[in-house]
Amino acid sequence: MTERIREFLRTRREDGPCVVVDLDVVRDNYSKFARALPDTRVFYAVKANPAPEVLKLLADLGSCFDTASVVEIELALAAGATPDRISFGNTIKKERDIARALEIGVRLYAVDCEAEVEKIARAAATAGVDASEVKVFCRILCDGAGAEWPLSRKFGCVPEMAVDVLEHAVRQGLEAYGVSFHVGSQQRNTEAWDQALGSASAIFRECADRGIHLSMVNLGGGFPTKYLKTVPQVEAYGESIFRALSKHFGNRIPETIIEPGRGMVGNAGVIEAEVVLVSKKSRDEDEVRWVYLDIGKFGGLAETMDESIRYPIRTERDEDHMVPCVLAGPTCDSADVLYEKEPYLLPVSLEIGDKVLIEGTGAYTTTYSAVAFNGFPPLKSYVI
Repeated sequence: MTERIREFLRTRREDGPCVVVDLDVVRDNYSKFARALPDTRVFYAVKANPAPEVLKLLADLGSCFDTASVVEIELALAAGATPDRISFGNTIKKERDIARALEIGVRLYAVDCEAEVEKIARAAATAGVDASEVKVFCRILCDGAGAEWPLSRKFGCVPEMAVDVLEHAVRQGLEAYGVSFHVGSQQRNTEAWDQALGSASAIFRECADRGIHLSMVNLGGGFPTKYLKTVPQVEAYGESIFRALSKHFGNRIPETIIEPGRGMVGNAGVIEAEVVLVSKKSRDEDEVRWVYLDIGKFGGLAETMDESIRYPIRTERDEDHMVPCVLAGPTCDSADVLYEKEPYLLPVSLEIGDKVLIEGTGAYTTTYSAVAFNGFPPLKSYVI
């Protein structure tokens, strides 16, 4: 936690949980990505934290933007990005949304099947856009081994199918631009990109045999932020990715882009929450206590699902004896339990009304916060 965040929280007098994001950390993270992969364009994943202040800072720094909806496209434009710096990276898009994005000027689109290719071609005709100006890249499946938040089979196709999808794009008059993949969120294995890049290079070769010359590999996201476990520095990822690119593409390294989200903003944010209740479920010798906070899964901590993400939690009593605790949120939903399979060590002296600081919460908290479940307001956000 930065001193700027500490000072902000010292003077805050409002009630309820909030997340505070320090733009200086975001600026530093962007610089690290730019230095680690100097020949790669950065497309910030807007879904991680779409705060206007974050988007404007990144736009001013020269970042491009990976978006999942027309709303996110409009947010990026409002922050100062131009349409040529925006990718519509969701493989599941309504045809009318594609048409709207084309009208705005976005020309870069993700696909993973022929039906999505056909939607883009039809939308181009609807929007009066020359299909040859529209670039599509095909997302392939990746096993995500080593990631703390593995991604499912919801997005992507097997590599063998990607060539047919890209050839279909050419038949529809679109530009077959490249290949994308995602190695899984919070990926701590710096070598995770190697196998996927091997698949990408095979797709490049097969497409070339069919007379289709691809230009770009989207390396996706997956770059981690620090929670309780140590993670490699961005430089280590850059070195590993460059080795894999050289290994699989030789001297003909394609254009590359990355889509950091968590790695860009995760460590820039801290949530301040309050202890609402401390209790035990029985009078026996079991020392496990239940600590209920005024924030839970529905208030922004959805990534504690299956205890995949374990956030660092600090209190003013951390010098006291620590005991195992189950953490839970305040809602009347039995799923609103954060850590139970592996109880969290917290001070035995923790009391009702104490403040706790949940670190590493700059990404995927405000956007996962419910609007008003059980009448609790959305997570307040401050950007400093």
